[in-house]
Amino acid sequence: MADKVKILVVGLGNMGASHASAYHRSDGFEIVGIMSRTIKNNKKIPKELAGYPLYEDFDLALKETKPDAVSINSWPNTHAEYALKAIAANCHVFMEKPLATNIADAEKVVAAARAKNRKLVLGYILRVHPSWIKFIEVGKTLGKPLVMRLNLNQQSSGTAWHWHKNLIDSLIPIVDCGVHYVDVMCQLTGAKPVRVHGIGAKLWAEADKQNYGHLHVTFDDGSVGWYEAGWGPMMSETAYFVKDVVGPKGAVSIVAGQGGSSAKDAEEVSDSADIDRHTKTDALKIHYAQVDGDKNFAKPDEIVSMEDEPGHQELCDREQAFFLRAIREDLDLTEQMDAAVNSLRIVLAAEQSIAEKRTVELA
Repeated sequence: MADKVKILVVGLGNMGASHASAYHRSDGFEIVGIMSRTIKNNKKIPKELAGYPLYEDFDLALKETKPDAVSINSWPNTHAEYALKAIAANCHVFMEKPLATNIADAEKVVAAARAKNRKLVLGYILRVHPSWIKFIEVGKTLGKPLVMRLNLNQQSSGTAWHWHKNLIDSLIPIVDCGVHYVDVMCQLTGAKPVRVHGIGAKLWAEADKQNYGHLHVTFDDGSVGWYEAGWGPMMSETAYFVKDVVGPKGAVSIVAGQGGSSAKDAEEVSDSADIDRHTKTDALKIHYAQVDGDKNFAKPDEIVSMEDEPGHQELCDREQAFFLRAIREDLDLTEQMDAAVNSLRIVLAAEQSIAEKRTVELA
């Protein structure tokens, strides 16, 4: 059996705890430390992670644990700094999205990984999700151009109130969450994004930045897409989960249940803020546009059940299995790294569009 990959886990929030659990249960990883700036006052460290060395300083943790890899799950404004230090220390890096808070830093991280021949895997969880993979596969059969309609609004209360506010202090929602969905649009079209427009509003007095945004992107094959994201205690839960694609030949939609939350902390977190529901897809609905001689639809809509899909933790396990495979098999990650920069470029152009009140042309 190959030696275990010694990994330092940075950040123990929703995603960090899920990734740490995956490393803890994996035969391929050995956690050598967990770092978070306030971890020694954290009373909610999961029992399975309680025995690992804890650090509140990244440089000290990197020096003392001497890891082979670093898993970065901290606030977005720390991602590039930690990744560059980890790669300089000859470590492979797994990083929750986004790569950075600006394109210059994102390109530095990718360039550093290439120069040092270190693996850089981004936490784009939809890329390992069977239902989303099928959604993209079907969407590619609908002809061109495509119309892509995606959103994820979240109502903030309880613990979600705090983590949404802290995220907005670092990045606006259409940037932080938007990279996932813009990446899906890019996979669907395979075309070059050429133009981005954004609008936004600040409805939440306690948040530093706008908590609602809407971006529109045009591709060079004529395809267009919009993405909407709003976080805050005032957000509506009506139509908060829209995922569909329309082309000349029909449409495909993700149909997710809107029933009660199954989250452990459901008493505190609304359905829309439940991270398990963010990747939940009960079924795909495929609509065929072809009509017969009487102009009635020639083929009925098709429902593809996805009830046996993996849950949030299993998706995180899959992401870490891919990270391990990338390290051990020296996988070429060029496409994934370029896609991460590309999706970040689009959402940051939307933020620029909002600030400058104009449409942004992409080079």
